Amino acid sequence: MCTSIVEVVRAEGAGKSMDGWFPVSHAVVSYDHPNHALLDDAIIIDFVNQDRGPGARAAVELTLESAKALQGALARAIAAAEAEENELPRLRATAA
Repeated sequence: MCTSIVEVVRAEGAGKSMDGWFPVSHAVVSYDHPNHALLDDAIIIDFVNQDRGPGARAAVELTLESAKALQGALARAIAAAEAEENELPRLRATAA
């Protein structure tokens, strides 16, 4: 069953493909039939640079359970990073 579930967001970073590292411009998250994972359906995350063609793609295919665990890990890491970033100016001001 094709779900037509697709979300595209701008992304800034780097991904690694068979041709090496490339700048990432977008992340595409979908729920569909995977190409490689032995699953009926999967959350598929593609990190791409549309200007560089199909070779500029790094992809993962995850079970829903794995995607949920990744979502939680991302949320915790983002919260910790934001706390760290908010703490740095205060520490610098105290040290001055």
